[in-house]
Amino acid sequence: MTILSDVSLLGEVAGLARSMPVTDAAAAEAARARQNNLTKPPGALGRLEELAIFMAGWQGTDRPDIAGAQALVFAGNHGVCAQGVNPFPQDVTAQMVANFEQGGAAINQLCRANGANLSVIALELDRPTGDISAGAAMSEAETLDALRRGAAAVDPGASVLILGEMGIGNSTIAAAMAKGAFGGDAAHWVGKGTGSDDAGVARKIDVVTRACVRHAEARGLEILARLGGREQAAICGAVLEARARRIPVILDGFICTAATAPLFAADRRFLDHCLVGHVSREPGHARLLSELGMRPILSLDMALGEGSGAAIALGVLRAALACHNGMATFAEAGVSGQ
Repeated sequence: MTILSDVSLLGEVAGLARSMPVTDAAAAEAARARQNNLTKPPGALGRLEELAIFMAGWQGTDRPDIAGAQALVFAGNHGVCAQGVNPFPQDVTAQMVANFEQGGAAINQLCRANGANLSVIALELDRPTGDISAGAAMSEAETLDALRRGAAAVDPGASVLILGEMGIGNSTIAAAMAKGAFGGDAAHWVGKGTGSDDAGVARKIDVVTRACVRHAEARGLEILARLGGREQAAICGAVLEARARRIPVILDGFICTAATAPLFAADRRFLDHCLVGHVSREPGHARLLSELGMRPILSLDMALGEGSGAAIALGVLRAALACHNGMATFAEAGVSGQ
């Protein structure tokens, strides 16, 4: 059973926010007190301290740890590619999935280096979603199916969940979802993606503008159905399931973060357990993070996707908990405190 097992209508998803677990304030405060008694000036470890306290709140203990980290990469294809928004053919999605499965991609190396168990889930690659400039990407049933597949992929025993994606054309989808959730000019959300030239970027801006006009009435999770894709819906399902199981999530870059925008639009509490691994080179990502009120862990000028930035951020999170749990307090070390 998952959090979505009894959901039969997309409109019911927003109501789940009312019954989902929240951070344990007492555990977070106890972790903060520990940080203030470790052999360092209070606040000297900066964001590492914040990350340890964040993990404490979601794990419900002042000594959080990472017993196991799961990484999920969802892959999908998009009908909007018929509009010439990507320089590569959609066959590349399946080819990259095969590369993931054979261990040859960047995400494989980064998960290995930072201690995450990677699974790649291809979502009907032979049946692209609808062209968002001409109609809805998915029906309600298709959206719910992808949401459920994302939820079912989550390992209940994971201490933290990394999310990533693969899909030719999905930077256009991400821009449309971001605009659908937060408005603004399409040019502010669209970037080069996997290498579009100026003419390609102009086509993407035109397509995103037309799609968002067509689906202007969409709100909340309807943005996902109208403007999203199967991998975006699966990411949302995984985020919801992780929340139900109190598993903190590290989102990847622009596309992965934009996938969660409909959840935020439905109820901003849905993303309370989420961190953002890095800020992407895609120009819309910093703007999107500002709208979400989220601060990335890293800024490495990356724009790869695959969950790559989130996997690197896992290493930072592990470092934060190593300091939190392994350092001595002033009393333990026999050092005079402040």
